[in-house]
Amino acid sequence: MNEVFLTPKEIVVVGAGMVAHRFVESLISRADTPMHVTVIGDEARRPYDRVGLTGFFSGATPEDLELDPSVFDDFRVRFMADDRVLRIDRSARTVTTRSRKSIPYDTLVLATGSYAAKVAVDGADLPGCFVYRTLEDVHSLKEFVSARSRMLGRPLRGAVIGGGLLGLEAAGALQGMDVEATVVQYSDRLMSAQLDSAGGGMLKRLLEARGISVRTQSRTTRLDPDESGAVTALEFQDGSVERADVVVFTVGVRPRDELARNAEMLVDPRGGIIIDDRCSTSDPHILAIGEVASFEGRCVGLVAPGYAMAEVAATRLLGGDAAFPGYDDSSKLKLSGVDVASFGDAMATTPNALDVVYADPVAGVYKKLVLSDDAQTLLGGILVGDAAAYGALRPLVGARLGADPAAYLLPEGGNEAPGGELPDEAVVCSCSNVTAGRIRQAVHEEGCTDAAAVKGCTKAGATCGSCVLMVKKVVGQELTKLGQTVSHALCEHFDLSRRQLFDAVRVAQLTTFSAIVDRFGRGRGCDICKPAIASILSVLVGAHVLDGENATLQDTNDHVMANMQKDGTYSVVPRMAGGEVTPEGLIAIGQIAKDFALYTKITGGQRIDMFGARLEQLPLIWQRLVDAGFESGQAYGKSLRTVKSCVGSTWCRYGVLDAVGMAVKLELRYRGLRAPHKLKLGVSGCARECAEARGKDVGVIATETGWNMYVGGNGGFTPRHAQLLASDLDDEGLITAIDRFFMYYIRTADRLQRTAPWCEDLEGGLDGLRSVIFDDSLGICADLDEAMAQHVDRYEDEWAATLADPLKLERFRSFVNAADTPDPSLAYVSERGQIRPATAEERRTGGVLIAGTRWRCVDEPRDRRRDARAGLHDRRPRGREGSRGSHRWTAGGAVPPFRRDGARRRQPRPLLGCARHLTRDRGQPGGHSHRRLSTAQAGLRSAHRRVPRDPRQAACGAAGVAGRDRRRHRVRRAAGEHGPMRRARVGRVDLIGGGPGPADLMTVRAYRLLMAADVVIADRLGPFEELRHELPPHVEIIDVGKRPGHHPVPQHEIDALLVDRALAGHRVVRLKGGDPFVPGRGGEEVLACEAAGVPVSVTPGVSSAISVPQSAGIPVTHRGVASAVHILNGHGDLTASAIASMSDPSVTTVILMGVASLPRLAASAVSHGVPGDIPVAIVENGHTERQRTILSLIHI
Repeated sequence: MNEVFLTPKEIVVVGAGMVAHRFVESLISRADTPMHVTVIGDEARRPYDRVGLTGFFSGATPEDLELDPSVFDDFRVRFMADDRVLRIDRSARTVTTRSRKSIPYDTLVLATGSYAAKVAVDGADLPGCFVYRTLEDVHSLKEFVSARSRMLGRPLRGAVIGGGLLGLEAAGALQGMDVEATVVQYSDRLMSAQLDSAGGGMLKRLLEARGISVRTQSRTTRLDPDESGAVTALEFQDGSVERADVVVFTVGVRPRDELARNAEMLVDPRGGIIIDDRCSTSDPHILAIGEVASFEGRCVGLVAPGYAMAEVAATRLLGGDAAFPGYDDSSKLKLSGVDVASFGDAMATTPNALDVVYADPVAGVYKKLVLSDDAQTLLGGILVGDAAAYGALRPLVGARLGADPAAYLLPEGGNEAPGGELPDEAVVCSCSNVTAGRIRQAVHEEGCTDAAAVKGCTKAGATCGSCVLMVKKVVGQELTKLGQTVSHALCEHFDLSRRQLFDAVRVAQLTTFSAIVDRFGRGRGCDICKPAIASILSVLVGAHVLDGENATLQDTNDHVMANMQKDGTYSVVPRMAGGEVTPEGLIAIGQIAKDFALYTKITGGQRIDMFGARLEQLPLIWQRLVDAGFESGQAYGKSLRTVKSCVGSTWCRYGVLDAVGMAVKLELRYRGLRAPHKLKLGVSGCARECAEARGKDVGVIATETGWNMYVGGNGGFTPRHAQLLASDLDDEGLITAIDRFFMYYIRTADRLQRTAPWCEDLEGGLDGLRSVIFDDSLGICADLDEAMAQHVDRYEDEWAATLADPLKLERFRSFVNAADTPDPSLAYVSERGQIRPATAEERRTGGVLIAGTRWRCVDEPRDRRRDARAGLHDRRPRGREGSRGSHRWTAGGAVPPFRRDGARRRQPRPLLGCARHLTRDRGQPGGHSHRRLSTAQAGLRSAHRRVPRDPRQAACGAAGVAGRDRRRHRVRRAAGEHGPMRRARVGRVDLIGGGPGPADLMTVRAYRLLMAADVVIADRLGPFEELRHELPPHVEIIDVGKRPGHHPVPQHEIDALLVDRALAGHRVVRLKGGDPFVPGRGGEEVLACEAAGVPVSVTPGVSSAISVPQSAGIPVTHRGVASAVHILNGHGDLTASAIASMSDPSVTTVILMGVASLPRLAASAVSHGVPGDIPVAIVENGHTERQRTILSLIHI
């Protein structure tokens, strides 16, 4: 590139995006000579954060996304919005805008960025098709979804074409608007530029568990409109169809280099203005930065390289020397609930690179580090499912790890570098190219004392925020060297630590988050401080977690008072204090689990966990549980979980104290107690420790002289044994000690700090803790006792209170505009007598149970009274008595057994009333006494006491039966209920064997498929004429002949008929005689379907090669006579194998379709040496009334 001295006098910047903003900010903040900068943008707004664009769907306003306005407010900057540059006059050094203004320049900086591409297919511009690039794009998308949903009166289905970073964010945005999202990716995996196959596969599983569908290796060929003209479906290269009411294209960006092309500058053939490492172009007075710049043949759509280019360009204009180091492709996915990061040489392209991999498919975690051949230097990595270590690992790229690589990958302990300091040259913030050395300089030379000050000084952490934790760590290390106090601020909104904030809220007696942030913080809060303050308020105020504005502070689980599972359903865990439950309580739980078809499991904490509850079912389930005397086990909260116990002295011959009684007493005392982390207790009745008490936060072990109290234990990845705090305590002393321990921990622990590290961090360790609890060394024991007494007095079961409040119940809906509609994305299969979520492969192949859909299924005859109660009605096919003896069942009937709200009309409730009158110790199911219900609660109980219908209940045992019928039924429901489109996807073809002739020799599956068909293509070889009258009237029947010497429809036309009817969305059955593959041309038909992308299955039939000889009394194999059978087609010549089989007396040779060619075949056999005295049987019209058998020899 040409080198000239760039005079920073009149600088014109074309483009007003993030990179242009960064360039101007860097330039004017360091300039010490007069200059004037003109920035020209074609959007009618100031620069905004495109990286945070998805925040628009969670409530962020355009003003919230706007970048620092002071930059363009500087007197040296003129900003021209909504005025695109049309032409560059390089000789006159001017640019001309749309408003016909001519602006001169000394130096021109092109930061025009890129535009979002679309797939070049028919229908890409239909209404409902969007890109995901600007604020206008996302605003239009949001408005369309709202309007379209109202018009159709149902939740929408959306497709995102492109499975990269932006595509996954767009899918998350669609899901946030209650749109059922599907990501369509052309390559074999998601984020193919950042992840390897294993990482892409794990990401796919995580997304599907989150409710986002994924289609890989799918190329979109066209988009179809509905009658209104809006998009309604995508068609793919394989012929399949995906319904979509809204489509978002995220297939990449294209550099906006048209100005440079028209100005005859050097432009890369693949797009982008060619630059060198100093951001110079082919014109010495023009620089290019950001996504429009092509460096070493690449344009990259990431903000970090653009910022680096901006710094280089600004430095050069200020007279300094700088060079662009090249692209850093590190990236981190910003999608709630899905952690993904990639950095460095993630694909291990470096010669002799080594991979260190940790994978946990159950937890949905995949981590890979790429190391140099000596395993010492970090080259790159991939983190899926747990990207907490990204901030620590990203700066180490190119540096020595200094520790065992596994320490960075294990589930806990991988959050930070195991030890040591980062080298000065390590890049901590890749977005702004800030090194560890620059952060240290900010601390030592520029007076920064926290991460916020460093961000303002260096821009580290100002963009994506993934490096903030590492910035805090480096700042803390440097402040420690200076002898200064390290900041323990809770987050950027609060300078106080959690402990300080707890005391401040307690003293100030504040009761809401807004009041707390106004008094002690700033901003609107984040996902760090909001749950922490919610926990503090629960302890100090004691209000319901869903009361008022506090409801918005809760985590996902607390928000609905249930634990979300991988498929988006929830688990339900009623409290069983001390692990004790009455038989009546067990019966109640079992009946509830059965009625709602929930998966049940005994937990390690001696509770019964019920999985698979849908959101709208939670109030119904909990009403039944509350009626039976149970209360919330709070398995969803950072609170007391369980108190595990052995049977103690009550039953065990070794027990010395009543372990169960103490466990019940402790659990009822501390239930509902919120804490920085979850709390677990254990009580063992003797030193044998059957309750594993020393693995709990508080462990209690009975001795002959009293209770021993242990603290600071936990299980998990880094289990720790609890340490002995006190010995020989009586009941009252034990409870007082635990009261004070818990309250002291709740007041002083950091956010999400468990009791084990808290005990280690305490000044004085366990001795110091003993002095606080037993000696009152801090003078706070009275306060701790009072706080615990207050908690016990005001305890209220959260679920019982929610059931009594109609406003709280409003949040329990799967869809806002269809409150009673279950989530149709839930699918299950049967395993060991219970349901479990279906895998992606099981969803594709069918045979799954779909929540909320009334499925037609086939099974053997069953108890009709029971089935009538379950809403199943006999729909036996009418025909000859005894033939094809299976029953068809459909849920529902002329008189539905369920109300519109899904409750059963007549269902006897379990007899549980006796539990209310038990007088023995702890006799109530659930372990606590009943309270009087409010009027509102009683009303809700009356409304929801009926058992809701869930189709998984009756169908669980038949999960593998008629799966394809269910899927077909779902497709038809979708087509019939959602607008003018008549099919939701491509149909399918089922090749079925009709057997040797009679219909009653067909298989049950073949008959079922035939009765479920939309189109039947048959010939005379199958039993079609006998079955024709049983087909529904809407079925299209196509007769393709196949009479001897007469084939009116050639095979290639039959293949075409199968494919065409299936691609039209129909269920096509090809009814063939015998077995489709013996000999037949079924294989050709299968290949034709597969080539067209049509799903095809083959149902075997009873082959005439076996059954027809049997009808003549001839077994094809018989011990001591014939041990093998050879089948051949009589239309062709005899092969060598056929001659050999005929010559072998131990082999039976069966010739199909050989009557007309028998003389030719016999002569050929004899001429090849086959003995003439081999017996021959000729059987015509086997298994019919016209059957004729002739016995002879092969040569007479």
